[in-house]
Amino acid sequence: MKKTIAFLSLFLTVLTYSQKTENIIIITTDGFRWQEIFKGMDTSIANDKKFNQGDSIYIYKKYWSTDLKERREKLMPFIWSEIASKGQIYGNRDLKNKVDNANPYWFSYPGYNEIMTGYADTLVNSNGYKPNPNENVLEFLNKQSGIKGKVAAFGAWDAFDRILNEERSGFPVISAFDKIGGKNPTEQQKLINNMLADSFKPFHGDECLDVFTHYEALDELKTNKPRVLYIAYGETDEWAHAGHYRSYLDAGHQVDAWIKQIWDFVQNDPQYKNKTTLIITTDHGRGDKIKEQWTSHGSDIKDAYEIWFAAMGPEIIGKGEIKTENQLYQEQFAQTITKSMGYTFKANHPIAKEIIELKK
Repeated sequence: MKKTIAFLSLFLTVLTYSQKTENIIIITTDGFRWQEIFKGMDTSIANDKKFNQGDSIYIYKKYWSTDLKERREKLMPFIWSEIASKGQIYGNRDLKNKVDNANPYWFSYPGYNEIMTGYADTLVNSNGYKPNPNENVLEFLNKQSGIKGKVAAFGAWDAFDRILNEERSGFPVISAFDKIGGKNPTEQQKLINNMLADSFKPFHGDECLDVFTHYEALDELKTNKPRVLYIAYGETDEWAHAGHYRSYLDAGHQVDAWIKQIWDFVQNDPQYKNKTTLIITTDHGRGDKIKEQWTSHGSDIKDAYEIWFAAMGPEIIGKGEIKTENQLYQEQFAQTITKSMGYTFKANHPIAKEIIELKK
């Protein structure tokens, strides 16, 4: 018995001092369905003239295969190669592996609040909600010694200023058409700012195209070397609402390519290499049981609470697609983020427990 206790004590000590994650990058792609992540393009949507933008030939040529694994790899090649071999991917409901919104609303502000605060606050019930009174995981990390001043967030949607409560939180939130570089931008930053100002604005002043959010965040990664970085892409949701399935698939495919670009930089930089955890997820799901509801979400769409996530990092065992029956919730992400950095998230509200399965 004494030997068993001694061994357990040693094992716990090894776990305590095995912390290897020094940086974390969180990426969200708004409203991207688990169905495409795990099964690739949906033929019933691609064949529908209301949704295929008159270009089903393009969709089939680029994304179709009769083999499910090959089909999803065509859409999200980085997720189904690098993360599938070195990380973990959750949310394939066909295998009863479930990840859900805990909030009852199933749209963006409540979803992002849940991701970032670990609290499915029912008072957060509108995309027009005021600056978030709930403390978020990024501001918590920004208060920690060695991390303060090394936290940044980039979002295509202007609501992120409120979701992350930029005024209170104390770290920069670059959203929509905000400029980067402050009073002394570099030539690269000036170029991004000028292109952003002159760009096509299909979503008006509320949201920029993802390409600008991506290159702003990549510039931050290369220039200021944050230890905590959040990137929120939005086009997957916008094109879905428009009923443009080709553009929706292209937007998801592009996000996958950008994640690869970020990871390639990370693994070739001394500060980040083998010391960075990557978490990828979405704020809400969309309809599928009634196929035409794939364009929509919210509490009146009965399956729009169904989400997914993927993670890869030095403490995360490479198990790939998780095929066991399980139930996880979006509210668990925040504490998982802080635990991966060696901290315990504490805030002015309840916080759900971390996802312990990642390290099993």
